[in-house]
Amino acid sequence: MKASLRPVATPSPKRRSRPRVNDRPYPKTRPSGQHPRRQFLRLAVGAAALPALSRMAWAQTYPTRPVRLIVGTFPGSANDILARLIGPSLSERLGQPLVIDNRPGAGTNTATEAVVRAPADGYTLLLTSVANAISATLYNNLNFNFIPDIVPIASFSRSPFLMQVNLSVPAKTVPEFIAYAKANPNKVNMASAGIGTGTHLSGELFKMMAGIDMVHIPYRGSPFSDLIGGQVQVYFGQLPSSIELIRANRLRALAVTTATRSEALPDIPTVAEFLSGYETSAWLGVGAPKTTPAEIVERLNRAINSVLADPRMKARLADLIMTPFVLSAAEFGKLIADETEKWGKVIRTANIKPE
Repeated sequence: MKASLRPVATPSPKRRSRPRVNDRPYPKTRPSGQHPRRQFLRLAVGAAALPALSRMAWAQTYPTRPVRLIVGTFPGSANDILARLIGPSLSERLGQPLVIDNRPGAGTNTATEAVVRAPADGYTLLLTSVANAISATLYNNLNFNFIPDIVPIASFSRSPFLMQVNLSVPAKTVPEFIAYAKANPNKVNMASAGIGTGTHLSGELFKMMAGIDMVHIPYRGSPFSDLIGGQVQVYFGQLPSSIELIRANRLRALAVTTATRSEALPDIPTVAEFLSGYETSAWLGVGAPKTTPAEIVERLNRAINSVLADPRMKARLADLIMTPFVLSAAEFGKLIADETEKWGKVIRTANIKPE
């Protein structure tokens, strides 16, 4: 008899019985206190808190290595001198060296972009100045947006520009100069340290508020030789570079541009005493890449303000005709925003274009 060719049936595996508790099947759902979604949310919240806690712990140990301060001007410039003056005292308070890294070019925009692209860990800082507030409107093709891309940390100093004239100019006061310029439209030459600089825009703001016309003559170097020689008649120069020429009676000071008089030249009035609301200044401070932890920003702000409160630092700044400028990070941010708006209006009204 032939064997059957039908396939042999394979017995199916036995189904495991569901565990029973008290003779009842184990519940398909967990008790309400152990709901999977709720448990997930608790874990998610906890996981989200971990980076914040780790950042805070990391910020509390900051800094653990040298900090780099990028300066957008050449070595020996006024900005560079101040950075190197404050550097050693700031290093003492941070417990780490402060390395000055000069990146001149493009109206300080080269330095700014380097900081914008750097890690937001507090180890790469930017020496900020009025040039940053001006550049935000002056340049249309920047690879960054200064206000949202740089977080303000602290201000360093503030000093006035000085409205000064050649000795042959008949005006001895601001009102007399305005009358002289109106009587000689487009015959008065106004020097500056370059298009879009603080010295340039201080003069442009004066022209707008006084209702006068002057011919702008930008210089790549110092304009003092031509100012003394009479090729240009007026210059809104930085006070530290001008004061010795004023004291030597080689130029005549008409006014300072800050809202209050300068301690270095207390007898010289402010422009605002004759043109209400006029105010400009050369200010310096420190910024960092956006998203730098708030704890690091606060740490740096306290350290910088402590340096500025030191009587020895105040005396050294006074020697440079600079005034310590102590602000919180938020106050410094408001100053930058206000300055950016003000200079934007001047640039658009005067139709100023970069070189």
